[in-house]
Amino acid sequence: MPTVSHWINGQDVPTDAGTRLGDIMNPATGRVAGQVALASRATVESAIASAAEAFPAWRDTSLSRRTAILFNFRELLNARKQELAEIITAEHGKVVSDALGEVARGQEVVEFACGIAHQLKGGHTQNASTKIDVHSLRQPVGVSAIISPFNFPAMVPMWFFPVAIATGNAVVLKPSEKDPSAANWIAELWKEAGLPDGVFNVVHGDKEAVDTILESPEVASVSFVGSTPIAKYVYENGTATGKRVQALGGAKNHMMVLPDADLDLAADAAVNAGYGAAGERCMAISVVVAVESIADELVGKIAERTRTLRIGDGTTEPDMGPLVTEAHRDKVAGYIDAGEESGATLVLDGREHEHSEGFFLNPTLFDHVTPDMSIYTEEIFGPVLAVVRVPGYDEGIELINANPYGNGTAIFTNDGGAARRYENEIEVGMIGINVPIPVPVGYYSFGGWKNSLFGDTHAYGEEGVHFFTRGKVVTSRWLDPSHGGLNLGFPTND
Repeated sequence: MPTVSHWINGQDVPTDAGTRLGDIMNPATGRVAGQVALASRATVESAIASAAEAFPAWRDTSLSRRTAILFNFRELLNARKQELAEIITAEHGKVVSDALGEVARGQEVVEFACGIAHQLKGGHTQNASTKIDVHSLRQPVGVSAIISPFNFPAMVPMWFFPVAIATGNAVVLKPSEKDPSAANWIAELWKEAGLPDGVFNVVHGDKEAVDTILESPEVASVSFVGSTPIAKYVYENGTATGKRVQALGGAKNHMMVLPDADLDLAADAAVNAGYGAAGERCMAISVVVAVESIADELVGKIAERTRTLRIGDGTTEPDMGPLVTEAHRDKVAGYIDAGEESGATLVLDGREHEHSEGFFLNPTLFDHVTPDMSIYTEEIFGPVLAVVRVPGYDEGIELINANPYGNGTAIFTNDGGAARRYENEIEVGMIGINVPIPVPVGYYSFGGWKNSLFGDTHAYGEEGVHFFTRGKVVTSRWLDPSHGGLNLGFPTND
């Protein structure tokens, strides 16, 4: 049975008899497809030490050389993206075309990082005082750790490591142990692109690995994406040891539909954004906020479209694949039980399906959901869509703003004034107007508000550059040779 091991200092680390191992499942069959080594504290410390040793030379590598390696990586990734997508599907379960979309969105950040020289330009002021010049510069922070989730094993790490590497940092990536192979594949691609050994390292593991990263004095920054409780844990423990931390947490993304909206467009959007990747997206729409006057018609259109979805093995290109693990599938099914018991109208029951193996759950649609139900208050992270009815626009705004999460939201309307008011009043970090999943392009930044983000810096884009660099301001004075170099007095401020 194949075993996925760690990648440290430019090579695979052999596993020995004492190595803890975890199972890698094929979600479509429910069978074990391989094993992954779970790092001990010593192994993680070895990866951190490798990154720390590689950092000074990489920091001092010219921007032109760094950019050339980024371009090499970009070209290699583009040529072999199908291979990476198939690895993702085999371990996560999502449809191959969806996995290709994941790689493409990650590639946007790689391409942004290829132009990093423009982002690192400082400022210069001549004669700030008499013969005194001032200039600013940005320098890398050092060893940057990334702790990424199972739902996007390629894209989420790519939100961080292209910018970290391009700005001169060395990276230690700890991916999810549920689908670890994509990280090692990426590490090998970096080596092929010409990245020096030690600049990009991969360690697999569980809480022991995470805690070692958070406690290490050599790790300068931590980037995390996952559930809100773990995001808070990472933020509190990472900052307690002096690290800068960006910890992106959970979500409960709402999509409000006004009476003037194109209901066919809104229904298509709700189905694609609610059930794509089996709902295992931090930007998935999980709540449709429908104004009462159009709610019946909208729910009917969503149900009609959902019934046509094909569910199956992601390699056969259905509309939706399985969930990532049996435990997670059962947890999501438990929410369906709870929603039914709490009195919500179960329009489509995902527990009813024909799959005898694998971790499948069909799309589920609830209507007449109220804000006190667990299917509304908790992040389900599965193919469960809840419709909450409201009298009008104001009540919809109040509902969304009262939610403790503030990751993404969308509004469907043909009224420009309502859309403009929505983007001004809604207390959420990313907004879509007739766009259901408003993930920003690579040169903007990704991140939410409230319990969806711990720390004040969003991922990639300009904010990502600032996260992975520190600013310096230099005030300089050079003696004038025409004065014989003897004028050593303090300058006057004129």
